Amino acid sequence: MCKLCAFVETVIILCVEHAHRMSASDEPRRVHFQSPEYLVERLDAVAELFDTDRTDLLVEAIREYLEETADSETFQELVATKYYDDQLEFETVKQLVGTETAQRLRLLKADLEGEPLDLDTPDDVDIYGGDAATVDTDDAAER
Repeated sequence: MCKLCAFVETVIILCVEHAHRMSASDEPRRVHFQSPEYLVERLDAVAELFDTDRTDLLVEAIREYLEETADSETFQELVATKYYDDQLEFETVKQLVGTETAQRLRLLKADLEGEPLDLDTPDDVDIYGGDAATVDTDDAAER
């Protein structure tokens, strides 16, 4: 498996684990939004069918949507790209992909922003095994 695929797989697993760590004990927060009337009517009909209320169905639908979105490779790439381009703060990345993955992205970003290592060519290694070819650059310049 390539490194990118392994990374994406790890991110997906961590997002799913993070979503499951959320429990019913999380402090509820009131949210107000407008919706087309026909959707509210359908939602109420489904809630009645399952003998539950509208809020429970909405919360479950949002949870499922967020889990599916977090599992998306496109989503993972978007989060990473926006973070690397300084369009997302680290705390937001943690909320989107979880703490462990956010830390990995932070380390990779720091590595990408660092200067390349200035290493000298080793003198004690003959990588060509004595069969190195020499190129005459004077002939190439005349062409």
